[in-house]
Order: sequence, then C-alpha cells, then structure tokens
Amino acid sequence: MKKFSRVFFVLMAFALLVASFPVFAQDTAEAEQPAPKAVIFPVDRASILAGAIFDLKVEINDLPSEPTEFNVTIQDTDVDTFFGKEPTIAPSHLNGQYKLWEAVSLNEAGDYTVSVEAKGEGWEVSKTVAYNVRQAEAGTAKNVILIIGDGMALPTRTAARIVSKNLTEGKFNGLLEMDDMDQVTLVTTSGLNSLVTDSANSASAYATGHKTSNNAMGIYTFDPNVPDQVGAKVENIIELAKKAGKSTGLVTTSEITDATPSAMFVHILKRSNMQDITEQMFNSTQRPDVIMGGGAQWFWPQSVTGSKRTDERDLIADFEAEGYTFVGNAEELAAVDAANTDALLGLFHNSTMNVYIDKAIEKNPDVLKNYPDQPMLYDMAQTAIDILSKNENGFFLMIEGASIDKQEHAMEWERAVWDTIEMDKAVGLAKQYADEHGDTLVIVVADHSHSVSVYGTVDYSKSGRNAVRTYEKAEFPTYVDHDGDGFPDSGEDADGDGKFDQVVATDIAIAWGWGNHPDYVEDFKYSSKPGSPATSIDGVAVANFEGASNGGVFITGNLPVGDTQEVHSADDIPLTAYGVGSEYFDKAIIDNTEVFFGMINALGLDPTALN
Repeated sequence: MKKFSRVFFVLMAFALLVASFPVFAQDTAEAEQPAPKAVIFPVDRASILAGAIFDLKVEINDLPSEPTEFNVTIQDTDVDTFFGKEPTIAPSHLNGQYKLWEAVSLNEAGDYTVSVEAKGEGWEVSKTVAYNVRQAEAGTAKNVILIIGDGMALPTRTAARIVSKNLTEGKFNGLLEMDDMDQVTLVTTSGLNSLVTDSANSASAYATGHKTSNNAMGIYTFDPNVPDQVGAKVENIIELAKKAGKSTGLVTTSEITDATPSAMFVHILKRSNMQDITEQMFNSTQRPDVIMGGGAQWFWPQSVTGSKRTDERDLIADFEAEGYTFVGNAEELAAVDAANTDALLGLFHNSTMNVYIDKAIEKNPDVLKNYPDQPMLYDMAQTAIDILSKNENGFFLMIEGASIDKQEHAMEWERAVWDTIEMDKAVGLAKQYADEHGDTLVIVVADHSHSVSVYGTVDYSKSGRNAVRTYEKAEFPTYVDHDGDGFPDSGEDADGDGKFDQVVATDIAIAWGWGNHPDYVEDFKYSSKPGSPATSIDGVAVANFEGASNGGVFITGNLPVGDTQEVHSADDIPLTAYGVGSEYFDKAIIDNTEVFFGMINALGLDPTALN
C-alpha cells in the first residue's frame, strides 16, 4: 500500500507538471506582447520656463491595431485649439503613432496638465502628466559664466586643494578659487532613463532645465539609439541668450563637439553624431560668438588628412566668411586683439586637447605630436571674457575642464587633478571679472561624479602596497608651490626660462583609490606618459601590466568584463556660486535642472518678452 501511495503521488505530480506546462508557455507568449502605452514629452513633473519654446510630443506605442480615437488635451482643452496649430501625425518607432506640436510655449506661469486618451479595436490607453511653468525672476546679473569640471567629484576638488595648497599641522595653507565662493549646494545628477548619467544628459539639464536620456542633448527621448526617431526639442541657454541680444561663448579642452559644450546649443539624439553637431553649431540661432577647444577633424573637408567629415564642407572657411577670426595654436591666440574681435573660432587639436601635465610640464613630442603649442584653459577663458564682455547686453560663457573626466576614466589621477588646478585658475579669472564689474554670476560645478577617493599617502621611496600609508602613518604630502602659481614646483629654474620648473612626482604623494574599475595593475607611481588601465581583447578587458615591474599589484576588477575604463557614479556633486544671483543656490540640495533656472533668474532672462 505504501509503495502504491508513493507511485500515485509521483504520477499525480508529473500530471500536474504536464498540465501546467501549456499554461506557462501561453503566459510567456502573452508576456512577449507588450501592452499599449502612452508617452508624453515633456515628461511628468517637468519644470518649464514660461515663454520657452518646446515641442509637445504624445506617443501611443505597441498598438495591436490602428487607433480609432487619439485625443490630447491641455488644461482640458484640445491641444490644437489651445496652441492654435495642427500637429504632425506619423507612425512611432515602437509600432504606434505620435502627434507632435512643434515650437509651442506656455506663457503664463502655473500648473498645467496634459492628457491623452486613445483607443482602437480591443485596446485603450490613457495618461496624464503635470507641468510646473515658472516665470523668470527679475534678476540683475548681466552675465553668467558657467564653469564645468567634467567628472569633477568632491574628492577631485579635495585632491586639487591638497596638491595646490597643501597643509600645515592639519590646516590647508589656502583654498582653491572654487572653494572661496558665496554659496555651496549639492546637485543630484540622474537622468531620464538611468541612475548614472553621462555628460550629454547632465549638461543638457544645465542648458535646458529638462531631463533627457544618456547620449541625448536638448531633445527628449527614452532611447537615443533608435534611428530616424523624431524627438521633442526644448530651447537651450544659448538660444535664449542670443534672443536677448547677449553674446555667447564655449571654451573647452575637449573637442568642441563633445557632449558638454554641445549640450549648450544643440538638439540631437546621439552625442556621437559630431558632424551633425557642427552643422547645428553653424545655425545662426545656435551659433556661439566665441568657440574654442579641440576637434578640428570635424571642421576640415573630407579630403584633408585626418578629417572625419563625410563631405567636402570646409567649416573653418564658412566661419571665417561669417566674420570669425580663426586661430590654431597658443601663439596665434595670444596675438588676438580682443578689442577688435567680435567672433573667434579656435581649434587647437584635431581631437581632444592634451592635458596640462603633458602640454605644460612633460612636453613630450611623442605625446603632443602635431600640437606642441596648445593654449592653457585659463588663457582661452581670458580671451573669451575679453571678447564677450564688449557686448552692452551681456554674455553667457561656458568653460569646461573636460579632461578631468577623461583622465579619471583612464585612471590617471595626477592628470585629472592637475587639469582641475588648471581649470581653477580660470575660475579665478571669472571671479576677478565679477569683482571688477559687479554684474556677473559665476557657477562652478561638475556634470557628474566618479567613484574616487583620497585615502592616504604614498611614500615614493617604497614600492607597491608597502608604499601606502594610512591614518597616523599618512604624513602630509610634500608638494610645494614656491612661486604661488597654484602648481607644485622644484623651486629651481633649470631650463632658464625665468619660471620655477613644475613637478608632478614628489617624495610623499596622494594615495588615490577607485570605487569601480576593470582588472588593472596599481603601482602607486606617477607615469610620465599617459596610459590606460586595460585593453580589450576579443571583447574582454585585459589589464595593462606595464606597471608590474614597478612593484605593481594586480587588482581584480568589479565592472563587466568588457569595460576597459573606470566609469561614472551617481554620487551627488558640489556646486559653488559667486556674485550676482548666487543666493539662488543657498539650498542644501538641488536637482541638476535647477542650475538652468538659477542662471535664467540671475539674468532676468524672460522669454515671454523675447518671442
């Protein structure tokens, strides 16, 4: 009997399993058919500047049949009637349909709701989003200088202060320019589609006051990788400033078509489409008056060696035809007569400019290659200010220390920190201008963070992990800035140029750690040539073992096996502000979109009076 019972229960269990299998398969098949859904751009809880131009786009996606009704209202009024214009109606990229009302605005401050109700055979869908439309305040600033240290985490600022100022008996011997400002707050950085942002999305938030997805700038999308997608544009800071008659400028050490500078003027789904970015840069409503950085390869005709264009357009010549002065190196920049120059295009490298350590200290021709005479960021910043400040209506200027981020990706902390100091000298120039004129807001902020930390010091007389000192053994570093220029030096002038020779390596240096990384070799030593922590072989990141001979230690990575570099983090970032309108940032924490409104309110930039 017991044996029969066991067999019976086994057979019953098997029968139940078989009986349930078709249901499971059916459920799986049904789950593969997504339910119809609606998407509205701008998205829910968006803050919109009263009078700013934007596109209202409503999508209904994953439809099993054609819609028989597709109604969109704003404030319970049909959108066509509300805005007095007909939409574009077309298939969406997700098996559906969209309506797009281009170049609309909401001129009255207040709360708004946009709703969609749609249905077809066997389906219906609805959605409502809420907007807060905000009137620009009557600010008194004439100018805004926005300085972005790309990837400049709080520990990066700390490390720059240690290197530049050092400490005596536990107290810093001085502060960075970006430390000594009127206001400080923390900024959250996540984007529309990801916890961890990239520079395109985060810089776009500063430029427009709207969130978007990674890789997209000045345009709404959840997935920028879909080709031929029609996004919903939002007006940006350069377009608004130009409408108000202000001069505008972009200064960076990256390619001028890179994400952070481009986000100030562009509307594009994918940051990598740099030729398209140059085309938009030339549009009169988006074109800055001063443009300086790298990226000449996107301006040269295709027939020029090194060009990345796919056509024969000579954008440098086109800019010159519009009255721009062109400069290609530091000597030419120094010769610019700002008093008689209204528009300037400076392209100092075919790609990203070299970092401060390589162009100012090491000067290795194998690293600098065809570009031995590149200007410093602060020299570019000063020229930009000199040109733009001639406009009686004021100016907007964005200055970016781009390779702070790029060198953190490459796990080259010294190059990231020295570039932070280089950028800080530009901050000093901006503050000096604000002090002298009393009409300028200066903002210093990163676009996102990196998972970095200063956790002790390194004794250069030892090798490997034995060189690291923590807690009470971590005596102060031995960086010394004898001439007070912000950069450590030897106190000697061996080359006879009248300046103390700058140095990077020192007896006791910073111990710098990484929260995320690929497999790599850590030797705790400065490298006179830039490198990369890992390389990709058949899609797998393999550590660069060059540092192993220096007593280096192999560190197992904590990133996916294909990642060859350190990556961004979601940590909050500090913002410091100085001058007229800085009180807007007297808050504990803000979203990154609030930086836009801080600039707009300081300037009193009211687009309801400009359209």
